[in-house]
This record gives sequence, structure tokens and C-alpha cells, in this order.
Amino acid sequence: MAQLTEPTVIVVMGVTGAGKSTVGRLLAERQGWRFVDADDLHSPANVARMHQGIPLTDADRGPWLNRLAALVSDLIARHEPAVIACSALRRSYRRRIAGGHARVCFVHLDTPTRVIRERLRTRAGHFAPAELLDSQLDTLEPPAREEHAITLRSTGSPIEIVHRIEHDLGLPSPHTDERAGRSVSREAPAP
Repeated sequence: MAQLTEPTVIVVMGVTGAGKSTVGRLLAERQGWRFVDADDLHSPANVARMHQGIPLTDADRGPWLNRLAALVSDLIARHEPAVIACSALRRSYRRRIAGGHARVCFVHLDTPTRVIRERLRTRAGHFAPAELLDSQLDTLEPPAREEHAITLRSTGSPIEIVHRIEHDLGLPSPHTDERAGRSVSREAPAP
């Protein structure tokens, strides 16, 4: 189990429809960290290509990866913990995004393809159509043992997945005090 020290940047990764944004946003909210959706850093030209169902090439992704790497370096330099939802499909992309920073950890959401296809069939308002799934599955290089990453079988509710991430990374797990109706933080016990 990878134990993290703050400030940390956690990149929730996987193919389109894996649940990156939903899980990432919830994790960031529970930790009180900044959330960034890497899709927002794509150029209008990349968004248009994906909207048309055209897979991006490495050349298309280059400037986007540079923006992500600069963001990660800036977050770490400012001691600002964050969660980034990002496909990060290839090992070379993950190396580029992390930029050699030890406080960057990837969480790969390994979601069954049948579940993703159903999500994409019913998803509205996203520029990446279901046609891109096969190309992303072909491009995906799951994190290797030597990478600073964990892989979670992404089944269950988003909050259950977030609980597993918090547990596996040794993050404090906030919980709700039902009597008071407010969120409180449960700190990990001191060593």
C-alpha cells in the first residue's frame, strides 16, 4: 500500500467512461483539495476531433500533456494538494505528467468494459462519444509495478471507490456525523 505525504497530486486515470471525473471530484471534495478535470485543458481543436469520434494522436496530445505537467509542477511548488481526473493512458504520458515528482500518484480505475459501454450509452453532455472507447482501450498501458500507482477494480458506488482509494493511500477518511448532519475528518492514528 502506497502511503502519501502532503502536498500530493493524485491523478485518477482510465479510459473514457471509467468514472475518473466522478470519483476524482468526490475524492477532492472529501479531502478538501483542489479538483482539476484534465479534459478542460484540451485545445478546442482536440475537443472538436474527439467530438467527431476521431482518436487523438500522440502529436495531438503533446501540448495538452505539457499543460498538465506544468500544472502538476506548479501545484507541488505551491504545496497545493489536488486531484486530477485524466486518462493518462500510456506510461510515457504518466512520466511526462509526473515530471519526476515523487508526490504524484496515479489511481487507475479498471472498470469492466461492459459497464463502461453502458455508461457511455446513457451519458449526456460529454464531448467524447462512445466510439472513442475502443481506441482508448487499445492505447491503454495499465500501470506497471514500478510506477507510483495503484489499480482498483472500479466496481461499486463512487463513494465505495473513494473509500478504497483513501484506505489504500493512507489518506484521512472524512465521515458524516449523522446526529449533527455535518462532515468531520477522521484522522489516521499517530504512529
